[in-house]
Amino acid sequence: MADAENTILMETTQGPVKIELRPDLAPQHVERIKELAREGFYDGIVFHRVIDGFMAQAGCPNGTGTGGSDKPDLAQEFNNEPHVRGTCSMARTNNPNSANSQFFICFDDASFLNRQYTVWGKVTDGMDNIDKLKRGEPVRNPDSIVSMKVEADA
Repeated sequence: MADAENTILMETTQGPVKIELRPDLAPQHVERIKELAREGFYDGIVFHRVIDGFMAQAGCPNGTGTGGSDKPDLAQEFNNEPHVRGTCSMARTNNPNSANSQFFICFDDASFLNRQYTVWGKVTDGMDNIDKLKRGEPVRNPDSIVSMKVEADA
């Protein structure tokens, strides 16, 4: 049975998505995702960068990939979990310790990212809705996160 404290319920404009959080892999990143979800930070945020066969990225309050939350950046927690279909991982700049609020969900194998980005979760239900997100870099009329909650609070 899934742990409600470590499950994210994300409602997107394409439908619901359930994400299993992995505090065993990246405790600080999981804590940040839950903290921001509980504050409503992700509600209304768009998927600003969606690349077919690669990934869908969200979490920028500016909708452009240029911003983050007002919280300090996180130190990397690179781990051995592979970047495969459904993997949730933190976006960052060239600085490995710059993850903040932006994250991406892999559409397919992206093993070239392994051990260079922090994996913090995996989509367990609703990947078909992630597949429906409008593509682009940037995306025209992008899909968005309607709401993102910790299941224990829902």
